[in-house]
Amino acid sequence: MSRHVGVIGLGAMGMGVARSLLRSGFQVHACDLRCEILQAFVAAGGVGCASPAELGAQCDVVVTLVVNAAQTEAVLFGAQGAVAAMKPGSVVIASATVAPDFAVELGKRIEAAGLQMLDAPVSGGAARAASGEMTMMTSGPDTAYAACEDVLAAMAGKVYRLGSAHGAGSKVKIINQLLAGVHIAVAAEAMALGLREGVDPDALYEVITHSAGNSWMFENRVPHILSGDYTPLSAVDIFVKDLGLVLDAARRSKFPLPLSAAAHQMFMMASTAGHGGEDDSAVIKIFPGIDLPAAT
Repeated sequence: MSRHVGVIGLGAMGMGVARSLLRSGFQVHACDLRCEILQAFVAAGGVGCASPAELGAQCDVVVTLVVNAAQTEAVLFGAQGAVAAMKPGSVVIASATVAPDFAVELGKRIEAAGLQMLDAPVSGGAARAASGEMTMMTSGPDTAYAACEDVLAAMAGKVYRLGSAHGAGSKVKIINQLLAGVHIAVAAEAMALGLREGVDPDALYEVITHSAGNSWMFENRVPHILSGDYTPLSAVDIFVKDLGLVLDAARRSKFPLPLSAAAHQMFMMASTAGHGGEDDSAVIKIFPGIDLPAAT
């Protein structure tokens, strides 16, 4: 019989991961607060669970793809949390973007419960999660890797092993988020200047994506601005959180991050203006005196 793997959190990344695991032949159990999302996964061949505890009791490997540390804490150690129900030796793949210090303490608590953990945040967006080609930044003991190598291979195109100590994966992830957040913010700033100066926005996008000023985030996010569609794949408030983690880490070591700080303020402004739940490209809405493309 195929292995039983659990996915807690069926958001943009979690649903893609769960479906990739299904395609690879695993028996995939899932848990999500949104009944309609869970029902869609069941219709695709998965097993729906009413709680993390119900999921944990049935799975050798549990992947947490929730938003933040508070949600990670809740689904693992809260009422009906997965950890207390999991069999000894089972593995938690902790994939939320969290502070490295939190990842270190989480690993200690999970190991104290007789389980294993990989600190394993992910990157690549919903499309790569759905195709099983995302990037994973992982760290943890060799025994944890050995217990879930097949699961990692089904989830990701690249699995980077960054050491045996929990927290190393999360350190690399927040550095990735530093770049991602700054790139989104500066892409929005560039498009805002173009709109202010009367440049055709579609032409500007075409030129930049074939020039040295391009970035992955410019190429991926600016189409949301051009179409006026701010349906969130990754929201403004995600970068309020993630750049906050970046700045917290740097503050502890008294290390200056001027561009990260400026980008964080831009996302904070957008969130405060009511755009926190919109796509992160909505950070462009903080700029005055520009006419944004209307929704098509």
